Amino acid sequence: MAAFNELLEKFHEIAGSPKKQLDSYLAQGKKVVACVPVYTPEELIHSMGLVPMGAWGGDIELKESKKYFPGFICSIMQSILELGIRGEYSGISAIVVPSLCDSLKCLGQNWKYAVKDIPFIPMTYPQNRKPDSGKEFTKASYERIIKDLEAATGMTFSQDSLARSNKIYKEHNEAMRKLTEVLEQHPSITAVQRRDIFKSAYFMEKEEHTALVCQFMEALSQVEETESKIRVITTGILADSDGLLKIFDEHGLQIVGDDVAHESRQYRTDVNLELEPLDGLADKFSRMDHCSVLYDPEKKRAGYIVDLAKKYKARGVVVLLTKFCDPEEFDYVMVKRACGEAGIPIIQIEVDRQMVNYEQAGTMIEAFKDML
Repeated sequence: MAAFNELLEKFHEIAGSPKKQLDSYLAQGKKVVACVPVYTPEELIHSMGLVPMGAWGGDIELKESKKYFPGFICSIMQSILELGIRGEYSGISAIVVPSLCDSLKCLGQNWKYAVKDIPFIPMTYPQNRKPDSGKEFTKASYERIIKDLEAATGMTFSQDSLARSNKIYKEHNEAMRKLTEVLEQHPSITAVQRRDIFKSAYFMEKEEHTALVCQFMEALSQVEETESKIRVITTGILADSDGLLKIFDEHGLQIVGDDVAHESRQYRTDVNLELEPLDGLADKFSRMDHCSVLYDPEKKRAGYIVDLAKKYKARGVVVLLTKFCDPEEFDYVMVKRACGEAGIPIIQIEVDRQMVNYEQAGTMIEAFKDML
């Protein structure tokens, strides 16, 4: 039990102190590259001997970033820029920003003017990612990123190194998918602890995180469960706030599965190791689906969430809607309709990086629990 608690504490410490992790890597002489959501090609960065580190913003008061953004824009983007202006990313070699939504496009352009000492590298993905032309476009974008990274860091790229990184990331994906299945059987793990395990992955080298997750699952297998909670699915871009997640535990709700961009969406698709490494990475993106920021005219994500709820025998779906996130807002209509047709209760809770008071969310979740 001591090892089990120690592992939980380690995940919590890493998830809560990314600056400490950054400083540790820099002290080791490693070069770090910030990776902005939602899908930055971390494998490329890792293969060049660089440390990819997630940049999803933080729950902070926004001041300087308001000079560059209007008030009605995603607070994740605003807080990333705010942290950059404050110098919280000091020491990193570059920041890679994918252009998967209008807010992300604005972030990259604003970064060039607001944080001049950290090079901005754009990652341009095609909307039509599945045809051969889309894969070729993605591959060409990766090749341009490689050149930009080489110029910014002095490191070099090789296909052999990428092949090794692709394998490392595939193993991490498999571990994280297995983790979800294991956590489903352990309602004693709190929502905050579950978040810590997922979040810590953004601030560690993936092979190190995979080893830690495997140790944790082995330790968890020795824990006997006595608790029983109401099973729910979460969906959205981000489920990060301690204040919000603690409400789940206060009302006896267990997150048994998720469709959260910051969590399980990252691990659903594996690279095909039989292809040439760069082709395999482009092919991987072409096969990614069920996400609000990926082109999906049929809106298959709605059906995916229903199937996920059925798979995990969830009593309801909690939509954590990031304020001013247009792609998520557009999808919500279809998700709500699909859940209604399937007879699955659904609730929407608006979240924001600047929120400090979750009393209203608590009231809504309490009412939702009573309904379930």
